[in-house]
Order: sequence, then structure tokens, then C-alpha cells
Amino acid sequence: MLNRLRAVEWVGDRDHVLARVMSRRVLMREYLRRAALWAREYVVESAWPFFDVTEYVDPGFRLSPEAVAELEAYLDRVPGPELRETCAGAVRLAVLRERNPAALPDLPDLYEPLVLFYERGGEFVRDDAGGLDLTGVSFRPGTPQGNLATPAFQALDGTVLDALDARGRVSYYAHCAADGNRALLVRRRVVRGGRHDEVFGPDLRWEPTDRLPETEEAIASAGLVLLDEIAAAGLIGAATTCRGAPA
Repeated sequence: MLNRLRAVEWVGDRDHVLARVMSRRVLMREYLRRAALWAREYVVESAWPFFDVTEYVDPGFRLSPEAVAELEAYLDRVPGPELRETCAGAVRLAVLRERNPAALPDLPDLYEPLVLFYERGGEFVRDDAGGLDLTGVSFRPGTPQGNLATPAFQALDGTVLDALDARGRVSYYAHCAADGNRALLVRRRVVRGGRHDEVFGPDLRWEPTDRLPETEEAIASAGLVLLDEIAAAGLIGAATTCRGAPA
């Protein structure tokens, strides 16, 4: 975990970060949801959202002196107290999991979405209104209770995250069959007034399509339903899993 964090460019190329705005927003949403689950588990909602959970999981847990020295040397180069707190938490929780996995609750890994967020573009900062500046998009963290209701995002695969990233304003749609199953994921991107309609194809990439009608009324009449980015990511993840499954 420490080696992964060492590779993060905290203040990287802005164009590189802006190209990953959508996946980073989804990853932050998922981190906030998981942080709310862990905060509820240990009744520490006041510490939410950016905290080192190991002190609540196992108050007696300690890293070795050598590991402490390595971690502290690394944290000296990390900008911002919330970034340092979560990086320390990610490293400490990873070590605790190796030493004593039975000590951990049956909850999704707390820090993985946030570490992926860091790997895909570096830092976030708090703005003057209490929001999170994710570079290219402002994000309101909400409350622990509100984030518990956020749909889970389990598809933390690089292919899925890359497929979420796109320039412009994006709307996702899927065809809803009579049995309730969804297939044929399409999106409409509007970039500087230009419209780009695309379908997520069998090669696990977006391709131009003419299957998306012109108006919202026609879209609904065609049996296409509007999806949020989490639901779209779920369909991308399902397609990726099916493609990677053995015959």
C-alpha cells in the first residue's frame, strides 16, 4: 500500500486529471459511502469522512518502528491533513488486515476507492463552502446518513473506470427489456455544443451509434431509461466480467 501511495502524483498535469473527472467523482462517492458504513460500525460519525479507522478497529494496534519511520517520511511529502490522515489509515489498515484479518468487520475495504482516486489524479481540497474540489468538479460530501443511501459501486476495475471518463456533459441510457433486465448501454456526450452518441460495445469500448433518438420523449418511447453514473458503471462492470469469464 505504501508503495502504491508513493507513486501518486499529488499535483499532476491538469489535463490528465480533467480527463478522469468522472471516475474520480464516482470513486469519491464510493469512499464516502464506505466511510459512513465504517463510522456507523464503530459509532464515530463525528470523525467522518476522512479518518484513520484503525484506532477504532484496534486501539492497541501499532506499526513496527521501521514501518513508522517509513510512513512518517512519506507523509511529510503529502499535501494537506486529510490526505495525510487517509494515507496513514490506508497503510495501517492494510498492515492490520495482514496481521489479524479476524479483527476487521465484514465491510468493504474502506480506503481502496480513495487510493484509486489518488492514483487517478492526486489530491482533493476543501473549498470555502465546505465542498470538495476534485479538480474539474465541485463535490458536496453531505452527511454520513445521506451517504449510507448512496448506491454501492463495486466495479473498481481499471477498464470500468476508464470507460466512465469522457469529455463533455454525459447522459447514460439503457434499454429496459420486458423482464426488467437492462442491456445496450448508450450515452450522449455534449462537448462545446456538439453531440456524440455512443454505445458500449462488445470490445469493451465506446463506439458511435445511431440508436439514440433525438429527443427525450423519443428516447423514453424507445424503451430507454436514464441512468446515473453508478448504474452505468455497474453495467460496464457486468460486461467486463462476462467478457473476462472463462468459456
